Amino acid sequence: MSKVDFKKELKHLYRPSAKAFGVVEVSAMQFLMIDGHGDPNTAQEYQEAVEALYAVAYKLKFASKKELGKDYVVPPLEGLWWTENMDDFSVDDKGAWDWTMMIMLPEWVSEEMFEGALRQVKKSKNPPALPKLRLEVYAEGLAVQIMHIGSYAAEAPTIARMHAFIEEQGYVPAGKHHEVYLGDPRKVAPDKLKTVLRQPVGKV
Repeated sequence: MSKVDFKKELKHLYRPSAKAFGVVEVSAMQFLMIDGHGDPNTAQEYQEAVEALYAVAYKLKFASKKELGKDYVVPPLEGLWWTENMDDFSVDDKGAWDWTMMIMLPEWVSEEMFEGALRQVKKSKNPPALPKLRLEVYAEGLAVQIMHIGSYAAEAPTIARMHAFIEEQGYVPAGKHHEVYLGDPRKVAPDKLKTVLRQPVGKV
């Protein structure tokens, strides 16, 4: 049985250049999602959210392989980040951040499979954030992105350059700051981490 790796299938979204900003059209995709608030480095709510996400994501992968004969690599963790007033959004005040953490799911994963995975995970692990999970289609549309190589704490200059590029190209930010985490900080040195930084945009 072949195994689909969406990082390769959707290379333009998961493997962008680290040298130049790119403009991409992000089609609607299905995600396992969970919302929360607070500093991802310290908030218990964040840790519980990620735990629940991965538990259900892997349960769905195994269900897909067993029930449908379709195997795939679980896609990377992604996050949407914002504050109530985006003028106040700052990497120096992460405690004020709202977020949606999410993992992309293949289009063939159904609502029925999702509900079944929730029941199985509740029966086995029952992570505290499980009731907050949802299955949702997210249509991001036109966006500017780049690959950031380095620690999460060092993203600010790249994000500033991205917003300058957006303005230079005649766009305006039109959605939530989006990050795709391609490295595991528990296993990869901070200066080697790879993170896709993406900002949805619209025409002025």
